[in-house]
Amino acid sequence: MSSTVDLGFFDAIQASMEAEATVKDNIRASVRELDRTNRNITAVLNRVHSSPKEQVPALCTQARIYFSDIQTHISDLAGMVPVNQYYKYNGLWSAPMQQACFLATLCTYLETERLITVEELEGFFAVKVDLDNNITDFRISIEEFLHGVVSLTNELSRLAVNAVTSGDFSRPVRIGKFLKELYSGFQLLNLKNDTLRKRFDGIKYDIKKVEEIIYDLTVRKLVVANVETDIEEDTSVAEA
Repeated sequence: MSSTVDLGFFDAIQASMEAEATVKDNIRASVRELDRTNRNITAVLNRVHSSPKEQVPALCTQARIYFSDIQTHISDLAGMVPVNQYYKYNGLWSAPMQQACFLATLCTYLETERLITVEELEGFFAVKVDLDNNITDFRISIEEFLHGVVSLTNELSRLAVNAVTSGDFSRPVRIGKFLKELYSGFQLLNLKNDTLRKRFDGIKYDIKKVEEIIYDLTVRKLVVANVETDIEEDTSVAEA
């Protein structure tokens, strides 16, 4: 009596599963390298919290050297992802990619005190940002980009505290103005009720933290009153 089950069917499935496991293992190995480079950049940029402002440009220059390594890691990842299967494997690298976007955003802010542009972010990583939600090859997703921007707000609220400690009393004022403008920009987006939305809601607490610093500096007459008028025009954001 002939078999009613074609065992070759299961052999094919097993081969497919092994092939997918190999792809994931290779991606995870590359992601570990990306994580390592992120930590190197973080270690450099973290020194801005304890360094004189005159040293910040040099720290940014040092950090930028590592971004060429990130380009290599991303290129390796792009070569591992099967065609049209970006979202199938995206979860393996999304978190470190968000961190890389944050580091590029922070580096740009420290150099220019403005928000990074899409073109500048693409320059950091030598890969396109997906703006039309139609990824067919390796891209930086818009969610990864926005998560990086949200992470910037928390880092800048921390920098505002440490700037006061080092005697740079004008920096919190500039940071506060920037965060309020950034918050206004995020309010233009129709974000879904997911992780990104929840993190966006946290921006107002970073703003409130900076506003409290500015208020204390004002009371102590450590900043020029007319400079911070712009930043104190609308305190309702942090209280919303």
